[in-house]
Parts: sequence; structure tokens; C-alpha cells
Amino acid sequence: MGLFKKVLYIDTETTGTQAGLHGVIQVAALMEIDGEVVEQFEVKCQPHPDAVILDDALAVSGTTREELQHRTTSRDACYEFSRFVQRHIDKFDVTDKAYPAGYNVSFDLQFLDAWERVHGNKYGSGSYQNWKALDPLPFLRLWDFQGSLSLPNYRLATVCTHFGIALKAHDALSDIVATRELLRKLVLQPVVK
Repeated sequence: MGLFKKVLYIDTETTGTQAGLHGVIQVAALMEIDGEVVEQFEVKCQPHPDAVILDDALAVSGTTREELQHRTTSRDACYEFSRFVQRHIDKFDVTDKAYPAGYNVSFDLQFLDAWERVHGNKYGSGSYQNWKALDPLPFLRLWDFQGSLSLPNYRLATVCTHFGIALKAHDALSDIVATRELLRKLVLQPVVK
């Protein structure tokens, strides 16, 4: 095994902030094995049928209600995502799980898990991840606490600007590509200032 294990970088765009009540409308993921991205995934979809849709949440991602009507169904998108993950992880092998990674990744993991469950996966996203989440945000908060870093806020866009990382904010694929670059920069070259 190389320096890095399997990492599933994940980002979602949603119709609100409460997993289960609100729905997923975009999922992007990178599957990294031994430090190399071996596959990229992205799907824009409708929220699940009973999801509450907040206009403010749609505005964040620049999505309209009309646009949602023309996207793939939530069920089909969830199936596509499951196929992506299963190409790299054996859900029946307890030793073959990925480290989930993302920016404020607990938010995305809650939505991902609820999304899987609403579409019939009684194990949610636990079939393919080890729950040892990798997230740059705790590093940044620690450095802020230590006085090593001081930004006006720790939104992904602000942090990426500070570290010179390209980002089209609130597009799940752009967000997760930038997050991977940020995490690697912080872990492999932890120089702040």
C-alpha cells in the first residue's frame, strides 16, 4: 500500500440544511487511491419526492425550481453514485472502506447518509466509508486559535482565496476539487501565514 489509503472526497448541494427533511440536488466525488484520483463523479438531480425546497438554499447554488424539473431523478442519481463507489470499494469487505473527506464534511455525510436511506439502503453510506472523516476546517480553526492564521471567516471561498486555490463556490465539483487541493496543501506542507 502506498502513502495514502482510499479517500472518498465528497460534496453536496442541497435544498436546505436539515438532512432527510431537505434534499440533495448535486453530488460530486473524487475517488483517491494511494494519493491519485482514479475517478471523478458528478450528478445534478432532483431532490427526493418529499424533500422540502427552500428558495434561499437554491439561490446559494444558483439553481431554479424549473431547472430541477429537468434533472435526473433522485433515485437514479443515488443509483449512479452507488455504482461509482462500488467500482472502487467492496461494500461487503469490512477492511475495504474509504476515508470520507470534504470541507465541513459532516454536513455532506449527513445528507449522503439520509439520501442513501431514503432510496432503500438501510445501511446508508456506512457500506463504503470508515467514518474517520478528513476535513481541513479543524486544522484552520486550530491555527486560528493558536494565532497562526486569522481570516475574516472560514468559508471555503475565503480560505481558497487565502491559499491561492481556484474555486467556483457552491458548485459541488469545484468545491471538492478545491477541498482536495487545500487538504493536501495543509497536510503535506503545513505552512501557514
